[in-house]
Amino acid sequence: MDVLSVTSEIYPLVKTGGLADVAGALPEALAEYDIAMRTLVPGYPQVKAALKRGRTVATFDDLFGGPAELIAARVAGLDLVVLDAKHLFDRPGGIYVDQTGADWPDNWQRYAALSWVAAELAKGLVEGYRPAIIHAHDWQAAMAAAYVAFGGDTQTRVILTIHNIAFQGQFGADIFPHLRLPAQAFDMSGVEYYGGVGFLKGGLRCAHAITTVSPTYAREIRTPEYGMGLEGLLNERGHDLYGILNGIDATAWNPQTDPELAAHYGAANTKARTTNRAALAERFGIEADTGPLFGLVSRLTWQKGIDIVAENVDWLVSLGGSLAVLGSGDIQLEAAMSDAAERHPGRVGFVRGYDEALSHLMQGGADVLMVPSRFEPCGLTQLYGLRYGAVPLVSRVGGLADTVIDANEAAVEAGVATGVQFSPVDGPALGEAISRSVSLYQRPDIWSRMQRKGMKTDVSWTNSAGKYAGLYQKILGEAQ
Repeated sequence: MDVLSVTSEIYPLVKTGGLADVAGALPEALAEYDIAMRTLVPGYPQVKAALKRGRTVATFDDLFGGPAELIAARVAGLDLVVLDAKHLFDRPGGIYVDQTGADWPDNWQRYAALSWVAAELAKGLVEGYRPAIIHAHDWQAAMAAAYVAFGGDTQTRVILTIHNIAFQGQFGADIFPHLRLPAQAFDMSGVEYYGGVGFLKGGLRCAHAITTVSPTYAREIRTPEYGMGLEGLLNERGHDLYGILNGIDATAWNPQTDPELAAHYGAANTKARTTNRAALAERFGIEADTGPLFGLVSRLTWQKGIDIVAENVDWLVSLGGSLAVLGSGDIQLEAAMSDAAERHPGRVGFVRGYDEALSHLMQGGADVLMVPSRFEPCGLTQLYGLRYGAVPLVSRVGGLADTVIDANEAAVEAGVATGVQFSPVDGPALGEAISRSVSLYQRPDIWSRMQRKGMKTDVSWTNSAGKYAGLYQKILGEAQ
């Protein structure tokens, strides 16, 4: 079965978040089900730089404002189709934002082009290649479903995966004449959304199946609290909505072989974690002591609950804990973390930015890994934590609720607890969860049992890849 994955980022070539990790890991995970997945990705500078060899398989004289070509290549074990459109993707700054942090004003044009090319590939643009399924990721690829639906293609099936419904790709109605869609597409049954154009909305309306990245999040986004205005459409399409948990690359994230760790270890013997803990503490300027070392690897945003972490730093330190923070984001929250480090020298450390190698050491050295998100479609950080024996402290939302077993009295007694959950997502509840984590840490027998249980949890793509393969077969069967 040939499947074309369409994504705006893919690890290890270009990454801003978990979407890249999923897009990079899914092709290999699906290979054991005889699914050949190629990935259509924009030709950003960092993607082009990784292309050692490739061949041009299609050209365009005018692709949404300029010439372009498609380059087929194999990079880092991935079969890629790179959309080399210099007028759209060859620019400095971030992939979605300019050097000032503002959204690129032509993002609608950039990702409409990506989606349009996906639909053309499905119609046989390249001789000898015609995927049966397009698997589109997030709003940047969602319009592929609309181009298929309104382009007369009755063969191709489209699956749209929502990684975060908060990002929807909403634009003014003035862009519609430039989208290469027929007039009837500007309708409630198409891409029209409150008088403008909604990329994600159009994809949700037109896709044959919709997935999101955890069962709980699939239920949550059908409610006003989490649906971000699209809950009505998602309830209407509820029979086509599936929650499939993300997995992680168990080879890249393996404490027994990870080159970024100071010492390797496994579930059978976690003693070497102390070496990683010491290395992590040194990196963040944290003094060695007997209290738990809390780690936080995150974008510093309201969604991620960083404000309630800032509220609880003094409390955490008063209980004997220490805190290492790696991340960047909102200026006010960065300042709050910096202030906390200044207030508590030797107990709180803050490294601004993102460092892939350091994030691995955080997993291998932190005692507690904090993921206090207000909403979290799946979350990968807690999965890495489970794999590395960094006990997750998470809010009871989305994929966090699906993947971490709370250390309540019954779960501890049964030996199945893998972390600490809290609800509601506010400062007092997080404070209580921090207290519980410290108390559990002070009971080494229970703590080591939680670590081992988490490390033995299957957080790979094995189960989830099987569910995607089954869904592909299902929607193909419905087309016959």
